[in-house]
Amino acid sequence: MTNVNILEKYLPKDKRIRMLILMALDVGAIGLASFLGLFIRFDLSIEKIPAEYVMAAMGYFPVYAGITLGIFFLFRMYSTMWSVAGIREVVYIGGACGLASLMQIAGMMVLEQKVPRSYFFLSFAALYGSEIGIRLSYRIFTAMVQGKGNPDSRRILIVGAGSSGAVILKEMTTSQFAKGKVVCFADDDPNKKGKYLNGIPIGGNRRDIPKLVETYKVDEIYIAMPSATAKQRKEMIEICRETGCEVKILPGIYQLLNGEISVARLRQVEIEDLLGREPIRVNLDEIMEYVSGKVVLVTGGGGSIGSELCRQVAGHKPKQLIVFDVYENNAYDLQQELKEQFPELNLVVLIGSVRNTHRIESVFETYRPEIVYHAAAHKHVPLMEDSPCEAIKNNVFGTYKTAKAADQYGAKRFVLISTDKAVNPTNIMGASKRMCEMVIQMMNGRSKTDFVAVRFGNVLGSNGSVIPLFKRQIEQGGPVTVTHPEIIRYFMTIPEAVSLVLQAGAYAKGGEIFVLDMGEPVKILDLAKNLIRLSGYEPGEEIQIEFTGLRPGEKLYEELLMEEEGLLDTPNKLIHIGKPMEFEEGRFEKQLAELYEAANRDTEDIKKQVQGIVPTYLSGKEL
Repeated sequence: MTNVNILEKYLPKDKRIRMLILMALDVGAIGLASFLGLFIRFDLSIEKIPAEYVMAAMGYFPVYAGITLGIFFLFRMYSTMWSVAGIREVVYIGGACGLASLMQIAGMMVLEQKVPRSYFFLSFAALYGSEIGIRLSYRIFTAMVQGKGNPDSRRILIVGAGSSGAVILKEMTTSQFAKGKVVCFADDDPNKKGKYLNGIPIGGNRRDIPKLVETYKVDEIYIAMPSATAKQRKEMIEICRETGCEVKILPGIYQLLNGEISVARLRQVEIEDLLGREPIRVNLDEIMEYVSGKVVLVTGGGGSIGSELCRQVAGHKPKQLIVFDVYENNAYDLQQELKEQFPELNLVVLIGSVRNTHRIESVFETYRPEIVYHAAAHKHVPLMEDSPCEAIKNNVFGTYKTAKAADQYGAKRFVLISTDKAVNPTNIMGASKRMCEMVIQMMNGRSKTDFVAVRFGNVLGSNGSVIPLFKRQIEQGGPVTVTHPEIIRYFMTIPEAVSLVLQAGAYAKGGEIFVLDMGEPVKILDLAKNLIRLSGYEPGEEIQIEFTGLRPGEKLYEELLMEEEGLLDTPNKLIHIGKPMEFEEGRFEKQLAELYEAANRDTEDIKKQVQGIVPTYLSGKEL
């Protein structure tokens, strides 16, 4: 039990009893102020005080006490939470005591009670000081507890000695629920270095953090910089993680604007904080306009991207949402979640494969979806290298069959989920997705349906992504496996990926390949090291990192655009449109027919056939 909790244990629980105790203390303070006004005026000697002044003060005391208590009620001094009082409350105390003194002057003049003029000023000062002592005694006590330190409490460094840092410090020193002791600040403002914030030293800037951690024996670091950019937060987090301390962060500027800064708002640093770019924002009203009241089909709806698409669409009041997935467990879990969160939603969950022509056509014939998000695909690069025909059957022809059904049954928009691996592919999965984009382009030229593709990089936290793998390896004590020390990837979060898909549907005019400006690529090795540190371990010491070599079809970097493609802007400056490459559609359609037969025969040289269709596909080469 903390010292603050011990104090609470001995205080009365009944609010009325607490108020009566406070009023009794106030009456004592009023009496003390009346006495001190004369005692100080006559040189701290009781014998020197004339008897008529004593009688005047005593005679007026009941009136003075009654009026002062009434004023204190008007100033809410019996309903204020003094445990978290600050400067504003001190001003209120001064105002209440000042008004009480003015009423005292007027009352004694009316009743012709004569006292020295200096008596009123001295009694006011004594009353003000007494009331501050009474009202702020709880805060003074907790500050003393913090000042002594608790051997079991964690020592905290706050990065950012501005408004946010001050609020965090205040809560740490007043709240019985806040654990730990703030021992120092760090701030990049050179004018703050060497100064104190509420008694806590500002020891230096970000470069001084490792030294401050050692000097003040810091256990935790709180980053209170809500107005910092994503890049600045990333740099600060990396400096703090190098110290080996646990790091927490205040999420963003909107907390500061909404007055929501508190210890409770601090959270663990997430891997998303290390991407070094601002999150993608979209116009939700625009999204709602084209989804609301529509029949929406999501293929692969049980997957990471598909399920988040379903959640977002469900919140925008579609006429009907159809979840289509081959995996019943994923579909069932999502069905239960959506039913609970959106009880009014017209939800249909169907099991089936996009490879089954009759099944996919029957879905379109029965439900007539107006908007289609095609997320069903095989996406694991190494697995597809070992089963290339399955990648072709599912990705290319699953897309082709679904697109033809959308055209046949009058869907208005068809949005394909694509990948950066479709650009200059070195693996069959990327090549298959490039062919999917070609299918979309071909279908758009011959259909009233608007066909578009959305291309983005790796999705943090999705099924089969590197983050869950690293987390499992860390939980098992390592090693964490990285294929190559120089391998880099573009990353985005699942909500960002879904935002892009939804935004693309709003912008779609037909034939576009939408590309996200994903900022700087991230080194997988750095990602592994940061995740190890976020888990509380030191990379290379407590958790080892092993390099396993590039896997078949894997390259060191991914590209978002081919050299032949240009970029056009959209209203969202972080979303661009890549101009599709030209190809001969008649020849492509014939090649598709031949590829379909070869894939269904499980032809061993399927990759060579794919190379004939996708000239940029360089099978077996590592870039």
